[in-house]
Amino acid sequence: MTAWPLQLTGTRVLAGFVLRRERVRVAVWTTAVPLLVLLTAASVKGLYPTQHDLDVAARASEDNAASIAFNGPPLALDTLGGEVAFQTGSLGLVLVALMTLFTVGRQTRGEEEAGRAELVRSMAVGRHANAAAALIVAVAMNVVVGVLLTAGLIAMDLPVSGSAVFGASFCALGLVFAGATTVLAQISENTRVVHGGAGALLGLAFLLRAVGDIGDGTVSWLSPLGWVQKARPYAGERWWPLLIAAGCAVATVVVAAVLAGRRDLGAGLVAPRPGPERAAPALGRPLGLARRLQRGALLGWSCAVFLAGAAYGWVADDVEDFVSDNDTMRDIITGYGGADLTDAYLSRSLLTVALLGAGFAVQSALLPRGEETALRAEPVLATPVSRRRWVGSHLMVAMGGSVVVLVSAGLGTGVTYAAVSRDAGQIPRLLGAALAYAPALWVLAGLATALYGLLPRAVVGAWALFALCLLAGLLGEVLGLPERVTGLSPFEHVPHLPAEEFTVVPLLVLTLLAAGLTAVGQAGFRGRDVG
Repeated sequence: MTAWPLQLTGTRVLAGFVLRRERVRVAVWTTAVPLLVLLTAASVKGLYPTQHDLDVAARASEDNAASIAFNGPPLALDTLGGEVAFQTGSLGLVLVALMTLFTVGRQTRGEEEAGRAELVRSMAVGRHANAAAALIVAVAMNVVVGVLLTAGLIAMDLPVSGSAVFGASFCALGLVFAGATTVLAQISENTRVVHGGAGALLGLAFLLRAVGDIGDGTVSWLSPLGWVQKARPYAGERWWPLLIAAGCAVATVVVAAVLAGRRDLGAGLVAPRPGPERAAPALGRPLGLARRLQRGALLGWSCAVFLAGAAYGWVADDVEDFVSDNDTMRDIITGYGGADLTDAYLSRSLLTVALLGAGFAVQSALLPRGEETALRAEPVLATPVSRRRWVGSHLMVAMGGSVVVLVSAGLGTGVTYAAVSRDAGQIPRLLGAALAYAPALWVLAGLATALYGLLPRAVVGAWALFALCLLAGLLGEVLGLPERVTGLSPFEHVPHLPAEEFTVVPLLVLTLLAAGLTAVGQAGFRGRDVG
């Protein structure tokens, strides 16, 4: 088998097929990522309307290690553009990387694992055509995100050159992870391993960037995130660091093409490790299998919210310095409770990490849909396992895993805040406050189950509600969203501890609603055909 010359016959047609099948995901990703960044940028513009407000925010952030680790290098924070890049850059870049790695992984290794690539390759299609088609779509998605970001920021009267570099940095990082994911798709024959490996690379890149930015910046050069942020949007722009990202992307694509010629279709360069002669007894039960399938995702989400909570808890003791002369920000933070600024900030922080954790609840509850479309559900249901028990096992993992994610979020916030405030009593206090959001996560998992059972093609509605919850919780007050819109979010009906008083009634109502939705989903699944 040879890798060169490239065998690209059929690439254009396959790219059209990919775009046709992925049109909903493509539309959601390319709209949601720039929209979230632009809405956050608009809120930053509203929070710091004067130069004095920008100066105060800059002084509070430029020496705060946790803020720098979470957001990136503190460049030109006394300007609106610099503050926008600081507050939105890291989050947006991580989202673009996730968008790209999921798209490429699903359309390369995912297609081979499902057996569709073999059917396609039985026709006049080149060896590299499938990967090339996936890369074309991924590159187009990143270009669209970059263009929309640039245009949106220019429309906000931010400098053109800085906006162009900021948008280009998103595109450049996406290209890096497109190439890296393509390489991983040649190495492993398991889609979950490909996604997990690419996610681990993203986590390592974030860690190296954070360590470097807290220090003298040298270590940041080892990270793709560091490369694109070295372009310094709105702070004396320079384009050449983006060339490093582009060169890395080209190099990884070349490596992937070479590796593709050294393996069989459907196989990976690294053979899967043989399992034990006998499976663990737990894998013979639906719940044990569901736990095994979801343990990696649970670990990843738990680590992510723990780190996010730790960043918020680390700066909680200094929140007064951040908003000392900014009445607008003070009013927004104290919207919950209002009496104690630190408690109000902690309430906002716990809401944010709970919203992030809700992503696990939706993803976990929808795993049966993925198992069904991949034709792995039918062999399980052909055994004495009932439909109710099979779906219920995944639902138990979703519900229980949601609690684990919230515990991680509460511990991350509580441990770091206890360390800076020297009050160990904050750990159980904030842990309990985080767990109050469990019924809200259960409602999202219940809705996902109901849609899967009744209208499996409409499961994207669960992600739509998740996006609405993010919008209402993070930007609802800044954007002035009407109460009838924000009220659709279950998170708005949870007592926002520790700033507000604990009330059990809304939690009971949300729990009953989640139970009703799951019952509807179970009944719907029992009444329809599998597949």
